[in-house]
Amino acid sequence: MTSPSTSHQQRASIAAIIITKNEEASLEECLQSVSWVDEIVIVDSGSTDGTQQIAEKYGAKFFINNEWPGFGKQKQLAQSYTDCDWILALDADERIDDVLQQEIQTMLLASPKNTVFSLNELTWVFGRFLKHSGWYYHHVRLYPNALTQYNDNLVHESVIIPDGVKTERLKGDILHYSYKDMEHYLVKSASYGRAWADQKQKRGKSASLSQAILHALGCFLKMYILKRGFLDGKQGFLIAILSAHSTFIKYADLWARANDSQQKS
Repeated sequence: MTSPSTSHQQRASIAAIIITKNEEASLEECLQSVSWVDEIVIVDSGSTDGTQQIAEKYGAKFFINNEWPGFGKQKQLAQSYTDCDWILALDADERIDDVLQQEIQTMLLASPKNTVFSLNELTWVFGRFLKHSGWYYHHVRLYPNALTQYNDNLVHESVIIPDGVKTERLKGDILHYSYKDMEHYLVKSASYGRAWADQKQKRGKSASLSQAILHALGCFLKMYILKRGFLDGKQGFLIAILSAHSTFIKYADLWARANDSQQKS
């Protein structure tokens, strides 16, 4: 990794921002895939493993924020620690492939104004990259530092795209190694579901069990049939079932909270 003030004067500078907690198993490969950027900024929320040592090995700027504000605000905080021209937002279990690296480096030689970039995400699930199921998608991950930032969402955060801003797409993939095993999937899914229910509850939203059933069924049909998850083999079927289950649980959680509060009042 090189300093933005001493090299690459002919192009715009770029920082990779990453938020972490206990990511020693995946962080090193992530950092290797962005060793070409000018600056790496990591905001950690209380790791007790070797995450910080790995970050320091790669010269990353490492900050700790133990008061978890949600994914969106934690990424905002990470962005605030860099003055680089462009932001590349990654998770610790993701890698930039060679094609995407070249695309980004070429873009930086003549970076456009008033433009953000949507990047492909290819996810590895239980022994296979999912190219269907709605899991091969793209979203904005590369954007000018001075132009925008992530929203405030507790979970399912996204980059705010101001009016009049152009969105372009680059070739190549972010390779996402999201789940180590079934236990990891279930724990991670439960965490996202709880954050989703927290967010809805704060906004005064409620849910019914019938909604939970219908949304879960709709999730399975959309992923396996409409998004052609059957072309992803056994993994496509499994992830459609698991996603339907996760959808049911998050709506059921929101329903149960309302009933618990009525019992206590």
